[in-house]
Amino acid sequence: MSDTVKLSRQGRTATLCLNRPETHNAFDARLIADLDSALAEIAADGTRLLILTGAGNTFSAGADLNWMRAMADADEHTNFEDAMALARCLRRLNNLPIPTVARVNGSAYGGGVGLLSCCDIAVTVDSAKFTLSEVKLGLVPAVISPYVIAAIGSRQARRYFLSAEIIDAARACQIGLVHECVAPAQLDECIDRIRHWLGKAAPNASAEAKRLIGGYTPAETELQMENQDKYNAGLIARLRVGAEGQEGLGAFLEKRAPAWVRGE
Repeated sequence: MSDTVKLSRQGRTATLCLNRPETHNAFDARLIADLDSALAEIAADGTRLLILTGAGNTFSAGADLNWMRAMADADEHTNFEDAMALARCLRRLNNLPIPTVARVNGSAYGGGVGLLSCCDIAVTVDSAKFTLSEVKLGLVPAVISPYVIAAIGSRQARRYFLSAEIIDAARACQIGLVHECVAPAQLDECIDRIRHWLGKAAPNASAEAKRLIGGYTPAETELQMENQDKYNAGLIARLRVGAEGQEGLGAFLEKRAPAWVRGE
């Protein structure tokens, strides 16, 4: 594991910190692989609680620009494999049989919204902004969609998947994307309070409670989940190499309006 993700421990609590502050903790292939590796380690070592956060003042800006550029130039198979890597990482986070808390220290876009949606509890600073901006690029939030829809419901997803509008922290709390919205100075106090209450729960009971509410996937439904991941990864791969995806990604990278905005 490289330094794109930092894993620290306090007792039986693990903290995973996305550690690319120079890119606002944007995803690339290495960060996804490192995060997946760290989650696998946590799943196997007796950790009782996971806190997920970001370095600097951003939780995650979603896809890294250089990574997006590489995927725009790649073929459909390469895009599929790339999307499946993210799908496996998100499923591992969602399926951890321990409580998980997203410490949302700043804004989250695209895949960053997917990450916090995989966590059992999410607390954000009141200055954070959120968006699912994929349709503006000719894409859709395919791989993260099961987790975001589970968090905010299909009615809210209909609005925000289609409009790609900015969601402020208060609205994110209102629609269920996060549980609490606090001032930055109160963030760690809030996390400590939640950690206190989670620490009173028996480990096996916590795991069974997550299973009861669908917070992680029993082994017998893993194949069904994997098939859903493959469908979603295939969808985003097709869109990335399709005409709209190529135009949208090109426009974004070239800092111009795409053809459908220009009326062409």
